[in-house]
Amino acid sequence: MHDSHAPLTENHAVATVGGGCFWCTEAVMERLAGVTEVVSGYMGGHVDNPTYEQICGKKTGHAEVIRITFDPAEISYAEILEVFWQAHDPTTPNQQGADRGPQYRSVIFTHSPEQEVIALESMRLFNASGRYADPAVTEIKEAATFWPGEAYHQGYYRLNKDKNPYCRAVISPKLKKLGLE
Repeated sequence: MHDSHAPLTENHAVATVGGGCFWCTEAVMERLAGVTEVVSGYMGGHVDNPTYEQICGKKTGHAEVIRITFDPAEISYAEILEVFWQAHDPTTPNQQGADRGPQYRSVIFTHSPEQEVIALESMRLFNASGRYADPAVTEIKEAATFWPGEAYHQGYYRLNKDKNPYCRAVISPKLKKLGLE
């Protein structure tokens, strides 16, 4: 079992978000200055140590998420959430592009009361921006147990960008749109 409430220190904080396929969100977040580690995994379900195959079966309740370790002196939690809102469409329930199912839901798992306040305000600002006609359907919930994904999911875009058509068709254009590649 993994501690969902990772220790926070002066130069180490944790954020956990889900914005569709974790390959996409991982590729975005690991490019941000101040982010020291991104781990793809699962959170929010009722099965211990779930596998990718179980998650894809849509019955475990988990979302594909990334756990972001960052230095708050270089990038704030609010700044990470600003990128989160830009990196996916938070107005579509259980879907990002062609990826459909509850494992692809938009979710922010908070690790402290302060993160919850910042996340709620961040969503309010997103909704007020008028970027989309519909409001965000993003869940904001207290962090639960984080289960790291299988090894082949870690650093997926970095390791497969020239090999996997999904990387070329979906992730590369997203990174270009965000000015990260």
